[in-house]
Amino acid sequence: MDSLKKKGKMTPIFNSPKTSYTNKMVMEQICLDPCCFFCMMKEVDPSLRRAGIAACFKEMPLIGDDQQHVLVLSSLWNIAMAQPDDPEFPSLGIFDCMTSFLEKGINDRGWLLRDQNIYIPYYAAHVIGSYTMNKVEFAEKVVLAGVIPPLMELLRGNMSWVEQRVAVRALGHLASYERSFEAVAAHEEEVVRLTMHLASTCLKEVYAKFVGVKDKSKRSKYHCDLLTRGVGGSEMEDRMAEEWASQLQCWSLYLLNCFACKERSLNLICKQEFLVDLCGMWGGLVNHSSPAGVGLIRILCYSKYGRQSISDSKEVLKNLCHLSRSSDDWQYMGIDCLLLLLKDPDTRYKVIEIATMFLIDLVELKSLGDRSSLGDTITKTLLLGYKQSKFRIKNSQVIKALQETWELKIKRKKREKIMSEEKVEDRRVLVNLIKHQANHMFWLRDVEAAIKRYTEALDACPLKLRKERMVLYSKRAQCYLLLKDPDAAIRDSTRALCLSNPTNSHGKSLWRRSQAYDMKGLAKESLMDCIMFINGSINSETNKRVKIPYYATRMISKQMDATWLFANAQSKATINYQTKVLQESDEDYEISSNEDYLQGCDEMMRMMMEKKSIASGEHLLDSIS
Repeated sequence: MDSLKKKGKMTPIFNSPKTSYTNKMVMEQICLDPCCFFCMMKEVDPSLRRAGIAACFKEMPLIGDDQQHVLVLSSLWNIAMAQPDDPEFPSLGIFDCMTSFLEKGINDRGWLLRDQNIYIPYYAAHVIGSYTMNKVEFAEKVVLAGVIPPLMELLRGNMSWVEQRVAVRALGHLASYERSFEAVAAHEEEVVRLTMHLASTCLKEVYAKFVGVKDKSKRSKYHCDLLTRGVGGSEMEDRMAEEWASQLQCWSLYLLNCFACKERSLNLICKQEFLVDLCGMWGGLVNHSSPAGVGLIRILCYSKYGRQSISDSKEVLKNLCHLSRSSDDWQYMGIDCLLLLLKDPDTRYKVIEIATMFLIDLVELKSLGDRSSLGDTITKTLLLGYKQSKFRIKNSQVIKALQETWELKIKRKKREKIMSEEKVEDRRVLVNLIKHQANHMFWLRDVEAAIKRYTEALDACPLKLRKERMVLYSKRAQCYLLLKDPDAAIRDSTRALCLSNPTNSHGKSLWRRSQAYDMKGLAKESLMDCIMFINGSINSETNKRVKIPYYATRMISKQMDATWLFANAQSKATINYQTKVLQESDEDYEISSNEDYLQGCDEMMRMMMEKKSIASGEHLLDSIS
């Protein structure tokens, strides 16, 4: 594709204020053409309009060179995005037209490099993907139009990552319907292998070929135009490239999901190396609506083969455990995966030792999203065959944890069920007294003594006093932080957040767990907790001007650095670049400087806050800048 940057006219005519005069001139020229698409769209007579548009769809691919093809396809793309369920164009032959354009772009490189034809395959595949989002009838028509072979060529990388993005999107929609799935599955092994490779390598590819190119003049011009629609500079290009790269990865995973749901090609998808890669595929703050890697892992956990493969990977299990004790939007998916593995007799004892030490902190969850009594479900799953389990588990810590869960959720619950209100009130007074003693010890810097007193208060505090127990757990977590015991701090903070109402809303516990995750080098988990902490701080303020603590903005800045979508790609590219510099004096591109990267992080921060819908975001951004 490097040769494509140097040939042909690379600037399409977009619908922007800067091109209004050009569009007017184009329209005047088009109006002289009896077969003009735009003229047909203006036709008042419905029958003539339909006949004219159908004729345009048939004739457009047959016309060798027409500079207005890009303008027409760009308009069709806008229409398809705005009205994906409208049957008019699909009934008039738009899919045959788009297929012909795709085939022409793939097979006739000379035509592709003339005028603005380089843009046509992108728009054609995007139109196909938009119309097949919701309608199985449209998907069937697309298959009959023969679009899958040219889409496969784009998926193979016949052009570039930009075209791969729209090709995998279209194939994903086609594979999501029963009536069009088999047409995609005709290329099953190749589709799965290519898509797995694309999901694993696309971020590195986009960084190396676009985002990491310091000399902006060396970026592919037509990529820049597609990303920004002709408006915006390099900052906009970087932002959009990041979003598109995330979409490319997430749409690749969506296509794989279509096969995994049917338990197809699991022997390929469940390869250990790819399962580990999935843990690092985070929809994150750029594409926050997608569960990304963990979404596919959960689908795999619904199959016997998938559970066996996942249970064999300690790294995948560890990532699921960390997710289950986080404030990530997909926390429930991590919990679901662990519960599915624990309920399967063939995988239960492969995972119980690691899963127990995380899930015991969640047994008092009341609800999470639309899931109610989740803590009770976790308890029942952990205590399945409790007496027999003790003989099959070798780890004494795990046995102790299960015993504590049994005592807390079964025995203690029964004892306190018959406790009178007067007795509960007496206990409340006693607990407050012990808590004040613990607080005093804490301020005297006798942290270990304070921990003992907080523990005594927790043992005496009735289970129904959830708010009091939340505060005690959170204060004990703070003590563990001072003792530099992040694991204990995470455990107590998590228990406090399970007791908060709503779940994961106690600000002090979020901040303490964010610090503890930072100590362990778990940047994503630390970042999500810090975002939730700031969000809660803003929502609790009544003043218009919100002041965000400096320590929180500093933590976010640090974790954004570590969790940036291209962080791994940048790290690898920097190492490769340094190696090449020692061998060659001329490079095709340069890696972005640290200053450029920090600017990218600032922009990412802005997007993060917008996507998380944080109130008074403008004030927050002012304080971070």
